[in-house]
This record gives sequence, C-alpha cells and structure tokens, in this order.
Amino acid sequence: MPTIIKTPYGLLPDGSHADLFTFTNTRGVVAKITNYGGHLTELHVPDKSGRVANVVLGFDNLAQFVAPHPSFGATIGRVANRIARGTFTLSGKTYHLPTNAGTSTIHGGPKGFEKYLWHASLSADTLTLTLDSPDGDMGFPGNLRATVSFSLSDTSELIITFAATADQPTPVNLCNHAYFNLAGAGNPSILDHILYLNANAYTSTDAQQIPTGQIASVAGTPMDFNTPTAIGARIAQVLGGGAAGGYDHNYVVNHPSPNSRDLVLAATVTDPKSGRSMDVLTTQPGVQLYTANNLNGKIAGNGGAYPKQSALCLETQHFPDSVHHAHFPTTVIHPGQTYRERAIYRFRAT
Repeated sequence: MPTIIKTPYGLLPDGSHADLFTFTNTRGVVAKITNYGGHLTELHVPDKSGRVANVVLGFDNLAQFVAPHPSFGATIGRVANRIARGTFTLSGKTYHLPTNAGTSTIHGGPKGFEKYLWHASLSADTLTLTLDSPDGDMGFPGNLRATVSFSLSDTSELIITFAATADQPTPVNLCNHAYFNLAGAGNPSILDHILYLNANAYTSTDAQQIPTGQIASVAGTPMDFNTPTAIGARIAQVLGGGAAGGYDHNYVVNHPSPNSRDLVLAATVTDPKSGRSMDVLTTQPGVQLYTANNLNGKIAGNGGAYPKQSALCLETQHFPDSVHHAHFPTTVIHPGQTYRERAIYRFRAT
C-alpha cells in the first residue's frame, strides 16, 4: 500500500507554516505535494530500465513557489483558464474581476487558489486539501468551499478529485497545472514526445486566446492528434497559440454524450527514449494542451533551467470563457449543488 509522509516545508511571509506530503508506492513512484497552493512539486517515475526521474517542472523549496512562476503544478481556481474582459453577468448582476492576462482574467485572477495555504488532512491513503474562499474573493460571488484530494495507487495512478459547494450561484473550474517532461525535468524539449488526444474538435480562439464560440474540427489540421504524432511535427504551423507560438488550445474530449460525467481517456503521451508513457483520464469536457511556449530559460528549478517548450501541460477542465458561451458546458454551480470532477495521471514504461 502506498505511504504518505508529512514534513515541514517552510514559513510563508505571514508566518504560516506550509507542509510537504510525500507519497511513495511499491513501484518506485514518488509524488510530492504541498498544501501551499496545492502544488505538485515533484513526481518521480521509473523508465523502461527502472531508472527514476522527476517528470514535472517545479522547485525544491517553498520560497520559489511563493515567488512569481507560471503555475508549476498548481491547483487552479476559482476558474481555470480565461474569462474575457474580466467580467461576466450572472442572475442579472454583473461582476468585475481583476485582469491579469491583458484585458482578461486567467486562472482565478492575480491571487488565485494557488496563492493560498490550504487546510490539509490525511487518511490512510489520501491527502485532502480544503480552502474556504469568501464572497467577493477576486470579484467572484458567493462563499465557496473547495476541496482537492490526492492519492497515489500501486498501479502508478496519481488520482486528483476536485469538489466545491457555494452559497450563491458562481462559476467554478478547478484543475491541476502540472508541466510534464517524461524525459525528466530540465530536459530541453518535449517536441519529440508522441501525443494522442481523444478529441475530434477544439474551441477556436481570437488573437487574445479568447474562444470565439466556434467548435472547430481538428480533421486535416495541425491540431489533430487522433493518430499519435510527435508534438513538434506540425507545431510550426499552429496559429493562435500566443505570441510565443505553439499549442495553447482547449480540446473537446470525446465523451459518450455531451453531458456525460464518465471518466474517459483524454490523452496519452510517450517519451520514446525513456519509454515512459502517461495516460490522462478525466470526467471534464475539455483538456488544454499547452507546450510551455512562454518559458525562456530564465526560470530554473528541479533539473535546471526551463527553456521554451521544455514541458507540456494537459489541463483537464471546462472550456475557457464558458460564462460567455451558453452552448459550452456550464461552469456555474448553485446552492445545494456539488461540483465534482476527477483527473487521473497513469504512468507506465515499456
């Protein structure tokens, strides 16, 4: 049975104590998570020869997670991804959010959930983090209680379960923002990784990466990963991935039905050299593929400096800017409802 060990991780600027929780299974997989921001700080996985490497970008100390960084391994909330113009209308009232991505709000605003100390509790095999977000937090309505639970199985599955309740209608879209490099953090590129995406469509965006509302087919485009393909094979042809270029797109996961909450395979990514593969399973309707286009080597963490496209994110979530598109699956929860989603990252090596 996997074990969990709790150790002190450091002091926050306000004097609060953060902790680190280290999961270890019988196959040599080690996952480290801190209750500061729900960050996945390290994830060590064996390769085809049994050699273990850390496959996520991050840091070995609390101070660097407190300092500005591009959400390495963070728990994102209240609303992952973008909200156009930092505003939305709900139940006849317009709400204004602080903007932190041009004219838009991204990942919950300047102080999203990744910048809070969560309350941690342990059971035999699960770490549960809880955060109470007050009415008006980053401009969002309602008192919201969010929980994120982490467990590691002996079949090398990192299982993340998200839940939330609120006393007013409010949008919620929680996800984990891990940056993966299956060759090992600090390896200079993921362009040779082979990616499969179980998605026939994606949400097209404008020049500010805000969805236009169109659900576009991937067929015949560089967006198509229905056949496993090297990430770098067509990346130079990709439009709309931000000023830095590359993939930064929300894919519509193929579910049995539009409103299905079944757990389905969303993606598989493989590093041909190490033989490591990762399956991503989710109940969510979307998965954001991001190829770390804005990294530039100026940030160094576990494994060394992180250059452009030295990692990829597969963020399981609802579609960006859903509050402005009625035909997208809703992100709004109401009093008496419980938001509940799950993501599984399953590892193997062949």
